[in-house]
Amino acid sequence: MKNLFLSRDPSGFIFKQNGKIYRAVNYSYQQNYEYLIQSGLYEKLSSEELLIRHAELDKEDFALAGEPFVDCYKILSPVEIEFISYPYEWSFEQLKDAAITTLQIQKHALDRNMSLKDASAYNIQFLNCKPIFIDTLSFEIYKEGFPWIAYKQFCQHFLAPLLLMSYKEIRLHKLLNNFTDGIPLDLTNLLLPLKSKLNPKILLHISLHSKAQKKFSNKKIDLQKRRFSKRSFYGLIDNLLSLVNSIKLRSNSNKGSSWINYYGENILNHAYLNHKIHLVKTHLEKEKPRTLWDLGSNTGAFSKIAAEKNIKVICFDSDPMTINKIYIDCKARGEENILPLVLDLVIPSCAAGWMLSERASFLERSSADMVMALALIHHLAIANNIPLSSLAEFFSKITPKIIIEFVPKNDPNVQLLLRSREDIFLQYNQSNFEKEFEKYFSIIYREKIDESERILYLMKSR
Repeated sequence: MKNLFLSRDPSGFIFKQNGKIYRAVNYSYQQNYEYLIQSGLYEKLSSEELLIRHAELDKEDFALAGEPFVDCYKILSPVEIEFISYPYEWSFEQLKDAAITTLQIQKHALDRNMSLKDASAYNIQFLNCKPIFIDTLSFEIYKEGFPWIAYKQFCQHFLAPLLLMSYKEIRLHKLLNNFTDGIPLDLTNLLLPLKSKLNPKILLHISLHSKAQKKFSNKKIDLQKRRFSKRSFYGLIDNLLSLVNSIKLRSNSNKGSSWINYYGENILNHAYLNHKIHLVKTHLEKEKPRTLWDLGSNTGAFSKIAAEKNIKVICFDSDPMTINKIYIDCKARGEENILPLVLDLVIPSCAAGWMLSERASFLERSSADMVMALALIHHLAIANNIPLSSLAEFFSKITPKIIIEFVPKNDPNVQLLLRSREDIFLQYNQSNFEKEFEKYFSIIYREKIDESERILYLMKSR
């Protein structure tokens, strides 16, 4: 059984067979592919974990009558990324590292007379908490004198959102969800404050670049006449690297964060926290999940507990500053088992692109052996009016096992949510919570957490 994924690249396409992802290379890309391998660039990049590794397979094993890849040049089997993430789900530092990785790859490519024809942020994924380039067919043989064809794309996919997050507001990376090919440079130039353009590199790559785009948008340009030496090419990449490395979040970025100091300010007491840690550790050690999603992860304290047990964890939170901090901490510790992502469960990432087939929705991309939802349900049910019945159904779609915490109405944090609104949540109680979740799950374990009225559950699908 084969699933063919939409591809706009004439060089090849992705398809799935028996649950595994493969890449077909068309004959039109044969010369570039052979040069990529023979030049040593593929081995250089893959050995440094900058480019995804692949194995070449016998294409006859895939040559079924009527399929579009019967006559392709090669079939590749790449190392698989378990969870595909998108740039609008990354934190500031993740996007910055992805940009630096792309530029480093371009420099290595130039060293071996190749260049990137694509500099899309969607060509980067995170493997073991590190950015890695996944589009093997993005390389082409360098053409002497030609400018970098992917320069505009790099600026729109990386520079524009990084600068907007730095100078204006960290949540502006969400604009990438609305602009398939990156945030337009004229829009970026309009939104950036005047003081940012005092930086000559920003002036060059954003302001003047956007004006040049407008000037030449309706004119046919003979690129061969506009000589661009290899030395100038290296200079451009070094200039971009210098600019990207210099972009920082402003010191007041934390002001919009609700959860950055969660365990210092919002936690009930130490007895509660210590008992909850003990219960979570006990369940993880007994169930031994291979993969786990931590929904509403806050600062990732419980994600780290799971990662220490060699569980592959994805921690999701709607607060971009919190996710950014988790990523920085993971880098500092050399943590490879945690992937932090920005996600609002109430409005999760949707399917997007042509015919909704280029980017999968959050629910379509994967599932986890186990999900943790700690001190989360009351935010969804009361702050966002989501019925317990719908919440139970949602969890049944993403996992067979959950560690979930029920926070009752008399809890101080729930009372805080109800302080400024009428209590219309008559069904929000422990009895109804259990009734709705037992439609999909069996309650294996429940225990009241010390010094609180909160209940921690372990549930398994029926």
